[in-house]
Amino acid sequence: MDSEKKYQLLFTQLIVMFHAATMQQLGKVKHPVTNKIEKNLEAAENTIDILDMLQVKTKGNLAADEEMLLTQILQELKLAFVQEKQS
Repeated sequence: MDSEKKYQLLFTQLIVMFHAATMQQLGKVKHPVTNKIEKNLEAAENTIDILDMLQVKTKGNLAADEEMLLTQILQELKLAFVQEKQS
């Protein structure tokens, strides 16, 4: 595997990791250790902010599919955050 493909895979894994963490922080999935729903909206907001920062810092340096993945993940997480905050 060449380094470009490797970095694309690693970038995707990083975004998916942040997505999973945020969904857990929003109380949408169970914590893998306690097997309980644990909501932490402050942590979720911080993780979303990290993804926002990554989007700003990587602007113009991502492949089209990487940019689309990051944009879609951010939209999904921001919507879920607003819904949780309103409930």
